[in-house]
Amino acid sequence: ARAITFRQSAEAYFKAHGDTWRAHKHRVNWMSTLQTYAFPTIGDVSVAAIDREMIVNVLEPIWRDKTATASRLRGRIEAVLDWAAAKGYRTDENPARWKGALSKLFPTRERVRKVEHYPALPYRDMPAFIAALKGQGGDAAQALLFTILTAARTGEVLGMTWAEINFDDAQWVVPAARMKGAREHRVPLAPAAVELLKTRHKASGGHGYVFPGMRAGKPLSSMAMLVVLERLGRDDVTVHGFRSTFRDWVEERTAFAGSVAEAALAHVVGDKVEAAYRRGDLFEKRRRLMEAWDGYCSGYAQTGEVVPMRGRATA
Repeated sequence: ARAITFRQSAEAYFKAHGDTWRAHKHRVNWMSTLQTYAFPTIGDVSVAAIDREMIVNVLEPIWRDKTATASRLRGRIEAVLDWAAAKGYRTDENPARWKGALSKLFPTRERVRKVEHYPALPYRDMPAFIAALKGQGGDAAQALLFTILTAARTGEVLGMTWAEINFDDAQWVVPAARMKGAREHRVPLAPAAVELLKTRHKASGGHGYVFPGMRAGKPLSSMAMLVVLERLGRDDVTVHGFRSTFRDWVEERTAFAGSVAEAALAHVVGDKVEAAYRRGDLFEKRRRLMEAWDGYCSGYAQTGEVVPMRGRATA
């Protein structure tokens, strides 16, 4: 039993815990990170033999350039080794634990001072990009289009089921269990988003996932949207980066309040006092904002400023 490898331990840990993780994207990224950065070095090493030097060899090449990724990787390695210890596969102290040697060997994420931004498409290029995207066929292209039109997170869109869609009120209600902030999020659907969903609803019968994957009962893979970007020759941007594109557009081309944009992005209010007083979700203001975004993306409002009417969309 002590000959079990780190790879086998990681796979066993993932099998035991993966289904309990809320976000589909997290489940995908969890194992992918280990496969990319840990397995080539320690994957085939007996889990009982892994020591601090091996952990350092895994983390050191990416700690400064990919600090956030390296930090998550360390935590995942630590979890796997803790699982192995609990199973009796190793007895030594966990060499991936941050407190102790590693905290002395590596600077913290804050001290590295490298802010990792998701590469984003300039908002001025959005109408042309949307036109090209609409020329692409397939579920992945439609999923990407819907993600952009709603300014939603990838995992929220991929995990979306027909039960969450209300066509009568033109809204999508993401349950708290699927939200990063663990809080229900109502998304107003602009005309283009509604039209896309109605087309898919008619074709699918309205059961299960809105964007199903190749395997029965599974959603579309997050990698599918990246493939669409590559087909369009835009491997210089990321899917998540379109949220930044949306935020930049709101700030520079509209008169909507920043609080409305933050609510549209489902960002949690950092100030506890402000959060306590802000009980509403600015839904009607967000509806007008998303309709304006729909118009801009579709090329209906490429020139001039998008200014909401006084008393309706300003905070």
